[in-house]
Amino acid sequence: MILLNYQSFFNNAMLVLCYSFVTLCQAYENIALNKPAYQKNQYEKGNNTFDASNAVDGLKSNLHWSGGQCAVSATNEETATWWVDLGSINSIHHITLYYRTENKKWDYRNNATSSFLGFSLYVSNTTNRLQGTLCFKDDYFNRSTIPAVFNTTCQVQGQYVIYYNERLHGVSYPSDYNEYAENDLCEVEVYGCPIHGSYFGNYLVSNTMTCQCSKCKPGFFGRRCEFECDVGHYGYNCNETCGHCIDKLQCFHVEGTCLSGCKAGYSGQTCKKNCIVSQYGYNCNETCGHCKDPIQCSAVTGTCLTRCNAGYVGRLCKEECVFGHYGYNCNETCGHCKDPIQCSTVSGTCLTGCKAGYVGRLCKEVCVFGYYGHGCIKECSKFCNRSRDCNPVSGFCNGGCRNGKKGSYCQEDRSLSGRTIEFYCFIGALGLSTIVIVVLIICIILKRRNNKHQERGQEQLRNTVDIPVAYHAGGACGEYIEFREGNTDNPYDRIQERSNVRYNK
Repeated sequence: MILLNYQSFFNNAMLVLCYSFVTLCQAYENIALNKPAYQKNQYEKGNNTFDASNAVDGLKSNLHWSGGQCAVSATNEETATWWVDLGSINSIHHITLYYRTENKKWDYRNNATSSFLGFSLYVSNTTNRLQGTLCFKDDYFNRSTIPAVFNTTCQVQGQYVIYYNERLHGVSYPSDYNEYAENDLCEVEVYGCPIHGSYFGNYLVSNTMTCQCSKCKPGFFGRRCEFECDVGHYGYNCNETCGHCIDKLQCFHVEGTCLSGCKAGYSGQTCKKNCIVSQYGYNCNETCGHCKDPIQCSAVTGTCLTRCNAGYVGRLCKEECVFGHYGYNCNETCGHCKDPIQCSTVSGTCLTGCKAGYVGRLCKEVCVFGYYGHGCIKECSKFCNRSRDCNPVSGFCNGGCRNGKKGSYCQEDRSLSGRTIEFYCFIGALGLSTIVIVVLIICIILKRRNNKHQERGQEQLRNTVDIPVAYHAGGACGEYIEFREGNTDNPYDRIQERSNVRYNK
C-alpha cells in the first residue's frame, strides 16, 4: 500500500515537472522563424532548394540535402558561414539546431556527422561574429556523440545568430572531422523574448514564464521595456530629469548625457554642474578675465559683476589699458618712464627706470633742488647765477652763470680763447701798422715843407750876402745844418748889418 502511494506520488511529481518544463518552453518564442538568412558559400547559387532561408522556414520533416528544407553549402571550402537576422536586438534564451541527416539513422556510420564537428555559435549586433558573443564552440563531440538535434542555452542580447565552421589549410584536425567546412542546417530555432522597438534588450530582470520585464534598464519603460523615456527624462523608471542641455532632445534617455553639450554656465556629462570659479560659457570652456573678485565672474556670460583688476577694462576685463595708462579702470596716467612702453598697466611702475630729471617708482617726482639727470644723481654747478639752480633734466643753469664763468653748465672760465687772442693780436698789429704809416706820412710831409722853407731862406741869403753853403745831415726829423766856410767874413755880422740898414730906412 505504501509502495503504491509512493509510486502515485512519483508519477504526479513527474507530471508537474514535465508540465512546468513545457510551460517554460512555451513561454519563449522562436524569434528566428521566417527571418532573413544568409550563407557565405551556397551550393548551386540561385537554386532555392539549397537557399539559406530554408533553415528558418519552420519545416523539418525532410532532412535530406535535396529535400528543399535545408540550407546546403558548397563543397571544397575552408570556411562555412550562415546567419539569421532577427530584425532587431532581442533577448535570447536558447538556440536549437537541426542537422542534415539524409533521413538516415544518426550515428557514427552516418557520413554527415563529420561535417558539423568543430562548429561555433555566435550572437552579435552585427554580421561580424568577432564583434559578438561566443555562445558555443564544439571541442569535444565526435561522430558518435554529436546529436542530430543540438540545443544550447545562450542568454544574451543580439540581432544576428551566426553559425561558423572551418577547415583551414595547414591546420591539423581530429580524424573524425571531414576535409571541408560545411553548414548544412535544416532548421535553426532561436528562442527568446522579442522586445520590439528596443535597442539593447532593455530589461534587467524578466519573468521567464511570460517574457515580461519586472525591471527595465535605465532609459526604458513599459511591459516589455520597449519604450524610451520621454523627452527631458532618463534613468531607472525615467525618474531623472535632464540637466541644462543645449538641446533637450539631445538628452540621452539612458544616462542623461547631453549629446550636444551644455548650456552656458554648466558642465559635466549631464550638464548639472555649475562652472567652477573663473570658468564660464558653453561647457565652461571659457576662462574669466581679470575680475577684481573672481567669484563675481558670471558663469554664463563671463561678465565681471564688480569691477576689473588694475590694468584691465571692458565687460570681460580682458582688455589691457591703452598705452600710457594704468590702474583701476585705467584712469591713471603713467609717469616719465624712460621707455613709455615699459609702464606697468597694473601699478604704473616704470620697469626700465625714469627719464632724466625724474625719480620714484612711478617716475612722477622731479629731482630735488641741486640735482639733475638719470636717477637725479648729478649735482648742478655751483657757478650757476643762483648756486646749484639748474634744469633737473638737462642740468643747464637757470638764469645764467656767475661772473668769470660761462657755458650751459657754467663750468668754463671766461679767459680768452686761442682764436680770440689771435684776433686781438691781428687787430693790434693792424692798428700799430696804421699808426706807423700815418706817422711816416706826416714826417714826410713835414720834411718836404721844411725843405722848401729852407731853400727859400737860402735863396734870399744868397741874394744878399754870401753865406756858407748849408748841408743837410741827419734823419728826417733829427737833421741839422752844417755851414762850411765860403767866405772868411763872419756872416752873422753881415746879417746884422743888413738888418740895421732895414730898420734905419
